[in-house]
Amino acid sequence: MTNSPDLLIDGPKRAPWTIALAHGAGAAMDTPFMEFFAHELSKYGYRVVRFEFPYMAERRTTGKKKPPNRQPILEETWLQVIAQFPTDKLYIGGKSMGGRVASMVADRQKIRGAICLGYPFHPPGKPEKLRIEHLQQQTTPTLILQGTRDPFGREEEVTTYPLASSVHLHWLTDGDHGFKPRRSSVRTEEENWAEAVDAIRSFINR
Repeated sequence: MTNSPDLLIDGPKRAPWTIALAHGAGAAMDTPFMEFFAHELSKYGYRVVRFEFPYMAERRTTGKKKPPNRQPILEETWLQVIAQFPTDKLYIGGKSMGGRVASMVADRQKIRGAICLGYPFHPPGKPEKLRIEHLQQQTTPTLILQGTRDPFGREEEVTTYPLASSVHLHWLTDGDHGFKPRRSSVRTEEENWAEAVDAIRSFINR
């Protein structure tokens, strides 16, 4: 049993909805990406909760990079966070790995919905190694925000996957795994991030 993680909270305590967000495999909970979504969503009255998995929290104290914890520990950490909030008012999700693990525990916890910020459908360059089994039976409403040229799952690939009807895809034009478009694109990273926030609000208010 791991210790319950420390929480970083933005937004009002009495917010109608709480959104818990976990970081990706290689970056902490306070990256510019995570800061943007936490701060922007809190401006709209949501309570946004961030936390770190044990390996990332340990990195803060030791300064040494470690690989992510094994799947059972990642899931256990999520369950510890979920247990601190009313599930009927809770959305869970996060960046890449954090969102994937959230989507994997969502059905067990009867939460309001899952929000994935760049889902790792497969490792880059290995489209045959799909990570969609649970998404084929998912009953929890799930929003996946994905860059159209994300190497972990491009639009032309993902639209062919047999995902459950509860899984909603929102495509961010020319975005990579962090929603960043190419320099030559008509879009900017800021525009894609802002569009993602709007999509999350629409998903919650549906």
